Amino acid sequence: MRDFDKSGLKFVGINVLIAVFVLISILIGLILWLRTYTQHGVEVEVMDVRGLVMAEAEPLLADQGLHVVVIDSTYSDKVPLGTIVDQDPKPNSHAKHGRAVYVTINATTKRQIIMPDLHDISYRQAETTLSGMGLVVDTIYDYEPSAYRDLVLEVKSNGVTIQPGEKVPVGTKVRLVVGFGRGTEQVEVPSVIGLTLQDARSLLLSRRLTIGAVQYDEPAEEGVKQYVYRQTPNAGEQLLEGETVALRLSADIEKAAIGGASTSDKNEDEWF
Repeated sequence: MRDFDKSGLKFVGINVLIAVFVLISILIGLILWLRTYTQHGVEVEVMDVRGLVMAEAEPLLADQGLHVVVIDSTYSDKVPLGTIVDQDPKPNSHAKHGRAVYVTINATTKRQIIMPDLHDISYRQAETTLSGMGLVVDTIYDYEPSAYRDLVLEVKSNGVTIQPGEKVPVGTKVRLVVGFGRGTEQVEVPSVIGLTLQDARSLLLSRRLTIGAVQYDEPAEEGVKQYVYRQTPNAGEQLLEGETVALRLSADIEKAAIGGASTSDKNEDEWF
């Protein structure tokens, strides 16, 4: 009976030792597998990809076992367009193989802003508005005769008029055309019949005149062109520089083509 007890205990002890050995082996194997799977202790020094474009940065980081993810974009005129301006992890820090490098790039095109209608507001107010929108306002103004002094007549860039609603890249340098009041010379009124309001305004400004009262036969709608079919004073009359020409417009191009001759309103000029 004693021999049986000793042999039984010996058998149980051996099995326990075997079980402990197997368990320890499994734990060691699992730890080694996890170290390999997570690349434990294997890190690379993240290179500096700032100033590079994505096409340059991606293969360089791929050689380090890293990949690039764009998380944001910004705009700056101080660095080349389309280049990386920031990264995480930071340059020369350490990261594991397979990790993403998150980058912010400078936009490939300048942000566009919509030119507001600044006609007939003070040049100081216009300057503040445009500067706040990211445009560069020239400190030199172009002056034209006008009915009122110090009001904006036009906004130009490189000598070209920027129309209200037109898109302009941020950072564009613009110059204000400002009125200085009426002049002393007589000028001949040109015909603006058949022109759009903007074209009529440009033509009148070229003759040193400005637009006065404007009326529409139909409510002005976006995308629908309206044409001048009547003006006062008429073409050929004389005005002082800076005086105004009143206009009436219609979306009916045929009406504009005949200059409103079909109207029978005897009080046609009263609105002027």
